[in-house]
Amino acid sequence: MTAFDLTPPSDAQRQALEAGLSPDERRVLLQHGTEAPFCGVFLDNKRDGVYGCRLCGLPLFRSSTKFDSGTGWPSFFAPFDPAHVREIRDTSHGMIRTEIVCARCGSHLGHVFPDGPPPTYERHCLNSVSLDFTGNGEPYPDPLQRGGAEAGPAG
Repeated sequence: MTAFDLTPPSDAQRQALEAGLSPDERRVLLQHGTEAPFCGVFLDNKRDGVYGCRLCGLPLFRSSTKFDSGTGWPSFFAPFDPAHVREIRDTSHGMIRTEIVCARCGSHLGHVFPDGPPPTYERHCLNSVSLDFTGNGEPYPDPLQRGGAEAGPAG
């Protein structure tokens, strides 16, 4: 069981959070878009910390699970907590894939593929614009003002 509140944002909270998105963030997070490869701000990030949902702040992936997949998008072999990422069958664009979304707010993050490294052999391929980064020891963003673990330090 996760220490984070997975209750979705209220309609008013969601509207306020969405108002702060750039057009590119809106296209990816809300309309299931994909950013171009090799251009995301987190592709080459080497800092220790936690990657969270750009919209609601839920921690999604630790830097310790990030690896260079050569695909041009930030890739991770395991989520921060399996309960924080939801998988959805995606049959768009003539392909069969598994989309991953934030388990709290439903924002599109990217896709997961079965070609990653051990121990999971999974590659969670993410759009940088879907993410925020919190360095170890820094407080997690708490845009929903829920306090508790949400207000604690990353690490």
